[in-house]
Amino acid sequence: MNIVISPDSFKGSLTSTKAAVTIERAIQEIDSGYQTVIKPMADGGEGTLDAFISSSNSKRISLTCTGPLGEKIDTNYAITEQGVAIIELASIAGLPQVPSTKRNPDLTTSFGLGEAMLDAMERDCTSIVIGLGGSATNDGGLGMLLALGMKAWDKKGKEVGPFGRELLLIENISCEDVDPRLATVNIRVACDVDNPLCGLRGASSVYGPQKGATKKQVQVYDQAMGKYAGKIEQLLGLQLQEVAGAGAAGGLGFAMLSIGASLESGAKLLAESILLEETIKEADLVITGEGQSDEQTLYGKAPGYVAELAKKYHVPAILISGSLSGDLDALRTKFAGCFSIINRPLTIEECMEKAEELLFEQTKQVIHFARSLK
Repeated sequence: MNIVISPDSFKGSLTSTKAAVTIERAIQEIDSGYQTVIKPMADGGEGTLDAFISSSNSKRISLTCTGPLGEKIDTNYAITEQGVAIIELASIAGLPQVPSTKRNPDLTTSFGLGEAMLDAMERDCTSIVIGLGGSATNDGGLGMLLALGMKAWDKKGKEVGPFGRELLLIENISCEDVDPRLATVNIRVACDVDNPLCGLRGASSVYGPQKGATKKQVQVYDQAMGKYAGKIEQLLGLQLQEVAGAGAAGGLGFAMLSIGASLESGAKLLAESILLEETIKEADLVITGEGQSDEQTLYGKAPGYVAELAKKYHVPAILISGSLSGDLDALRTKFAGCFSIINRPLTIEECMEKAEELLFEQTKQVIHFARSLK
């Protein structure tokens, strides 16, 4: 039997790569003759880079750049054999990098993302894939655009810096010095939200509070972001604020659109990059999973997309998740079977602590049953 193993992460417990390795180990314990192919998945957030590297021939590139609070950090991205750079925002300006006591949109910046893009272009990459999930920022992409060469000034003619608080000061913007290489680079962005830049569903209103924004800051940033975006739109002759996804990652979606990037489904983008469909074509069984599954799994999440590919080629897909809830009948329209790893009464803390052991045991049960059907 040829089995493709393509889970997302079990957030807070297992990375997608660790989950895939655990599933493979369980399969081999049941029958070492089974052929397994590991293709860890992600949706553009934390873990996207590691999932990509685990599933493809690519080189990890070390980089020192600006972190979310303006400090220098050591991070990395990847470059494929074809010269495509894979950059994960969560490893450059991610929310977990900012202590809860310091979460404040005034203090954070996306400058490091622009630095990573410049580094990739210096290495002659003409295509860049960016995972946009997990942002700590609400700067409208100001930091990234300044790193790429944009200039902005306050009402006194003083150049503004890259932090969120300086978004509130902008009176004039120039894009004349934006790096010209961007015009020749294909930038694809993994983005799984459809929020516009401003308003009740905008970046500040929906995601600002989790990044430390007070109610007052939400209002101030929403207004400032609209003003800032309007100036950029006027310079470019484009209308981008209402584009689905413009509000992603604290407005980075808008900034990405302004430099010609395309916003795409994170799961679809990663699947294409790791040639998942070509692998599933040859499979007899597909196993995927995630930390928690419900009917929303079918809409844009990695396991749902894996199941769609499997169904396209009439390959049964099995879902093994930390927990199952919601409309399970809806899940069964895409999955041949849906299983929770919880096999006895446990607290949430115990489930997360024992996730690897529980996933291993449930996978063995699933494979033992599948084997009995042959």
